[in-house]
Amino acid sequence: MAADSTPPPRAAFDAPRLRILWSFARPHRRTLAVGLLLALAGSALGLATPMITKWVLDALNDSASLAGPVTALFVLLVVGAAVSYRQWCMLGAVGERVVLEARESMVRRFLRATVPALTRRPTGELVTRVTSDTVLLREAAAQSFVGLVNGAVMLVGSLVLMGVLDLVLLSTTMAAVAVTAALFALLMPGIGAAQQRSQEHIGRLGGLLEGTLRAIRTVKVSRAEERAAERIMADARSAAEYGIRAVRQEALAWTVAGSGIQLAIIAILGVGAWRVGEGRLEVSSLIAFLLYAFTLMEPVTTLSQNLTSLQAGMAAAERIRQTADLTAEDTTGEPGPDASTGRPADRPADRPADRDTGTQVPVLELRGVSAAYGPDAAHAVTDVTLAVPRRGHTAIVGPSGAGKTTLFSLVLRFLEPVDGELLLNGRPYRDHSHSEVRARLAYVEQDTPVVPGTLRDNLLLARPDATEEELRRVLCDVRLTEKVEALDEGLDSPLSSAHVSGGERQRIALARALLRTPEVLLLDEATAQLDGLTEAAVQDCIRSRAATGAVVTVAHRLSTVVDADLIVVMEAGRIRARGTHGELLEKDPLYRELVAALRLATTADTEALT
Repeated sequence: MAADSTPPPRAAFDAPRLRILWSFARPHRRTLAVGLLLALAGSALGLATPMITKWVLDALNDSASLAGPVTALFVLLVVGAAVSYRQWCMLGAVGERVVLEARESMVRRFLRATVPALTRRPTGELVTRVTSDTVLLREAAAQSFVGLVNGAVMLVGSLVLMGVLDLVLLSTTMAAVAVTAALFALLMPGIGAAQQRSQEHIGRLGGLLEGTLRAIRTVKVSRAEERAAERIMADARSAAEYGIRAVRQEALAWTVAGSGIQLAIIAILGVGAWRVGEGRLEVSSLIAFLLYAFTLMEPVTTLSQNLTSLQAGMAAAERIRQTADLTAEDTTGEPGPDASTGRPADRPADRPADRDTGTQVPVLELRGVSAAYGPDAAHAVTDVTLAVPRRGHTAIVGPSGAGKTTLFSLVLRFLEPVDGELLLNGRPYRDHSHSEVRARLAYVEQDTPVVPGTLRDNLLLARPDATEEELRRVLCDVRLTEKVEALDEGLDSPLSSAHVSGGERQRIALARALLRTPEVLLLDEATAQLDGLTEAAVQDCIRSRAATGAVVTVAHRLSTVVDADLIVVMEAGRIRARGTHGELLEKDPLYRELVAALRLATTADTEALT
């Protein structure tokens, strides 16, 4: 925290940040304009009150009827209340719509961003921008613009009417207001900088907390609760420190504003009493002037509140707008997957060609592909050439860090190659959108998360039109039927990672993938957490699927790939050998080491597994 330096304060109305904030309010400018007119009408009614009070005092002095001024005061009260109510309802609704639109924009941007762009930032920080920053945006975008204009008009209007009553007292008031405004302008930039730093630390806190809770079992087993808490609380303390700094500066600004008005009132009383004694000012005019002086507190308070809100809103808007820098995937292209079914739609450009060439064209092909996880990072895979036939089981094996999962990231377009090209059905990936590529693939990832929702939601995620019979079939294939029948609500039971084991999560993911009936089924360590009997059932699924389509598996457990039609051995990001299990045992030392490490070197073991 000591190394956390405070950024230099910006101007109170930093133009670029103000433009960012206005971009959120711009779609609602007509409603804001109506709200401003209502606010100005309410201010005009408020400004008329001291003058009518003077009318009452003059009527008392002249022994005239009070019916007129009292009726006028009552009308001002009723109309002012109605205008104020309508204005608050209108601007409040605008604020909620601004928040909704900002949240929707960010959520969609996150889900459409490339995987590397998202994984460079902690998940909790992104969540904080959707939840916390948008709340700060609400008041600034909906209220501040209207409040600032209305406060300025009310301040000017009060001063003009005070000038109508007495120019000498107005000069006294203006001197106090000028000093207050100058001090206020000096304090505003520091408030905005402190609030921005506070929000940055809140974002970091969210990222650390989210990651720690995901690894809570590891944290507890390592007896690292206190250390983890201290790491999180360091950002919490920094956020509080900057928040307190902002509060102190806000308190000072409010104190300056209030003191300035009080100073003006004292000066008005002294100078006004002297002018009344000299016969140069009527008592009713002095009282009306004092009412305006007291009323002056409202526009000054309005301006100070909205300037403070504007500073917080500009900081929040800037953080929200930073999410626009996330690189988005290409979602263009036609026809892509059918929106209602999730299945790939026919493409006139490539379906006839597929039929003409039969099975000669590989469903997937990598030609001299190299890739890295950053512009300055070393290659994760280098010069990989691989053809995946339309039918059969292709297995990718190798030690940890060999580049196996990176190949899947390339195939799924989570990662783009720096050299070479990928082809789908004989056509380069660059001719397909991300959606078109994934419409023909199904993927079971190594860390198989449960998607928020029910078991049915998880299974239907990629194919929402599946029938109950199809659901039952895939559940039977992965041996989940008994698990589902034991649940109180069956397929409609809510799921979370706390309610299903790792093996059950893998089987749910595999069932979801099998439900797709894709052209290519990609399995990344799909049997890592399964028992022997369930693994045998999954192997049956893989063999069945390989008979009609392409299956590509990545595995550290060679028992899942020894019967593959083609085994590809990777090392240090390159393909070093390829062939069947028997061929690789004979010609590749690394493959023999991998097999020996899992005690699969003997013929008896191999026969038992196959």
